[in-house]
Amino acid sequence: MDANDCRHLVAGLFPAARGPRSTRVAVEHELLVADAVTGDPVEPERVRAAVEGLACAPYVGFEPGGQLELSLPSATSPASLARSVARDLAAVRAACGAAGIDLTASPVDPRPAVPLRLTSPRYVAMQRRFDEVGPAGRVMMRRTASTQVCLDWWPGRAGLDQWRLLNLAAPFLAAAFARATGPRSRLATWLTVDPTRTAFDGRLLRGDHPVTTYASFATGAVPIVSTPAEHLTTLFPPVRPRRRYLEVRFPDVQQDDRIGALVSVLAALTHDDELRAEALHRLAGEERHLERHWYDAAHGTGDVADRGHELVALTGRAPARSAA
Repeated sequence: MDANDCRHLVAGLFPAARGPRSTRVAVEHELLVADAVTGDPVEPERVRAAVEGLACAPYVGFEPGGQLELSLPSATSPASLARSVARDLAAVRAACGAAGIDLTASPVDPRPAVPLRLTSPRYVAMQRRFDEVGPAGRVMMRRTASTQVCLDWWPGRAGLDQWRLLNLAAPFLAAAFARATGPRSRLATWLTVDPTRTAFDGRLLRGDHPVTTYASFATGAVPIVSTPAEHLTTLFPPVRPRRRYLEVRFPDVQQDDRIGALVSVLAALTHDDELRAEALHRLAGEERHLERHWYDAAHGTGDVADRGHELVALTGRAPARSAA
């Protein structure tokens, strides 16, 4: 891939020099899907038929292994978003339950035999590449679930600090909101998928120019699709740049009643100038140790969870102690 072309495209993933400082939030909540009687994986078509007619049906999508993803429109506040998510999740759960379909908020599906449900050229190419690295790619694509949070991203110095803060805080917050740890946990799986595409090691904070650094990350990954623009969609860092918003990808899927807490914490750290500055002060210098912090977060070792709870407490939320 041509480095200059890549840098031009990457620049388009970062905020413009000027723009509004809005504070919208959104969520992409994934759930494992199973037949209520047999426990077998369920085809996406059956789930679509179950939710047909619901107001939130247009926002129901699927991950490669058939995991349901509820991606609602952005809201102006975490509280408003939490109400929308609670309402729509209840409707989806009821409709699926009536159709004999169980939805489970578990970060890793224990079933080993989950087929690839989405077979677009992009997903097939991704699986082929991941298979060259090891078995973790198939587990990640087919058997994991996350609660991903999208946060308005600001221009200028504030936006650079938002990017830096979320990447620095990521392993600590991942540990604070972890639903499982150990070698078979969702996060441990991500760490062994393909480091050139995931960057769970601090490489995105190297250097003084985030666009240049991200372009270097992008050109370091083996192209598996036909165009540079599509190549960028095959990169899965803990925090993904999306021009107007930041996509926080690292949390395990949360139980329904914990989604609001996760969104509130991330929104406060990202959109409150004083909290962001304080968090950056506490995390100064940690970019040198992020690879170790990610390992500890995945395996439940070290003090990353305690430090994550301190960041949570900084926002005024009760410490997040999610049950498995």
